[in-house]
Amino acid sequence: MNYKMKHFKVTIIACLIVFLSCKSTKGNKTLITAKKNILFLMVDDLRPELNIYGHNQIISPNIDALANSGVTFNRAYCNVPVCGASRASLLTGIRPTSNRFLTYFSSIKKETPNVLNLVQHLKNQGYTTISNNKITHLKNDINEWDEEWYPSKNGWRNYISEENIGLEENGKHGYPYENIDVKDDAYNDGKTANKSIEDLKQLKAAGNPFFLAVGFVKPHLPFNAPKKYWDLYDPKSIELPENLVFPKSAPKIANHKWGELRYYNDIPKKGQVSDAVAKKLIHGYYASVSYVDAQVGKVLRALKNLGLYENTVVVLVGDHGWSLMEHGLWVKHSNFEAALQVPLIISAPNTPSNKRSNSIAELVDLYPTICELANIPIPPHVDGESLVEALQSPSKIFKNTALARYQKGETLIADHLFYTEWQRKDKTIAKMLYDHSTDPEENRNLAIEASFAGTVDSLSAILNNRLKLIK
Repeated sequence: MNYKMKHFKVTIIACLIVFLSCKSTKGNKTLITAKKNILFLMVDDLRPELNIYGHNQIISPNIDALANSGVTFNRAYCNVPVCGASRASLLTGIRPTSNRFLTYFSSIKKETPNVLNLVQHLKNQGYTTISNNKITHLKNDINEWDEEWYPSKNGWRNYISEENIGLEENGKHGYPYENIDVKDDAYNDGKTANKSIEDLKQLKAAGNPFFLAVGFVKPHLPFNAPKKYWDLYDPKSIELPENLVFPKSAPKIANHKWGELRYYNDIPKKGQVSDAVAKKLIHGYYASVSYVDAQVGKVLRALKNLGLYENTVVVLVGDHGWSLMEHGLWVKHSNFEAALQVPLIISAPNTPSNKRSNSIAELVDLYPTICELANIPIPPHVDGESLVEALQSPSKIFKNTALARYQKGETLIADHLFYTEWQRKDKTIAKMLYDHSTDPEENRNLAIEASFAGTVDSLSAILNNRLKLIK
């Protein structure tokens, strides 16, 4: 009997005896087989440049506090660095392929109509399901939500300044940032926090287990945040990355034109931005993260004040990374680590606090992880692996590989090695290999060096064998 089927049967039995409040043991931890609430916090374009990841540039006290109450995954990766595709993969529990989950408008409803998505599964198990703001990229892409709510004003770019609104009204493009002295709920993420707090109050009164998914859009472009969050940072202290030029050893196909940023005013259609604009963009990104951090704090305080915290699994995750001029690149859309690595924090009842795990995690792992923490069956279709063992024993390594892809680039993360190859008509046309133990910034492409040919061949075989197993 394979692991997934065995686990599926075990969890069915657990659900049948849930009302008897029986206990099951796994390792040295005792888990109560009662359904837990789930607060799922997804932050768009959030890279792990946070204090909890060893960076001190960004001020994020509330995310740091959540990490102190749970387990931080130091090595979490998205499976595809595009918001719509990444979210579709996460919510279905299946990996992207060359013909599934490719773009920002990837559709769960159209591309995987017969797959039991996470929301449907939770609802079938008696959960109240609410989506606030951006959880799927497309509205109404999952029909099973009890409620799917979006802020209604100012469009998704959510400009407030007269200048930016005027530019858009005249058919032009606004700026990629906005710094105005307004309250938090003047922007949509503040409204999202307020809505989620009211939901928590109603969910407590109803008394049913819930899956409350809260999608914060910032720090997605444009970097719009109230002035007080911009003021947290001294513009003179903003620094550009050291590796701000595309490496000569990297294949050209690994480069991209960061068209998402070029849409905006003050951004050239070709070539790099000026240092002054680059520093302002980085400043705006930092301010946007601090703004979202404050909204996360409001929701978490409400969860605790309502007495719901002790029986709630809290997951905070980014949908993919984001480049801030590393390798001369901006936005996501690449196979470099800056676009693939995401922050992931899980705080759950009866699991350790203030711990870190170096076991690799993938976003496709969140579906089975949530199921196991909620004590509901793990459907046999999921491609990911539950992270519960890593939560219970953070000091151990349970997984040392991950797969990611962008367009034709397939990446295998194997311990400290990052290997990517691009194929066209079943022929490999380009390769990248970085050893993060000696080159964490990915500046030396070992794949073009003869002394690493054997390593490349081995990694290529592993990668292609893994890809063959994906349905």
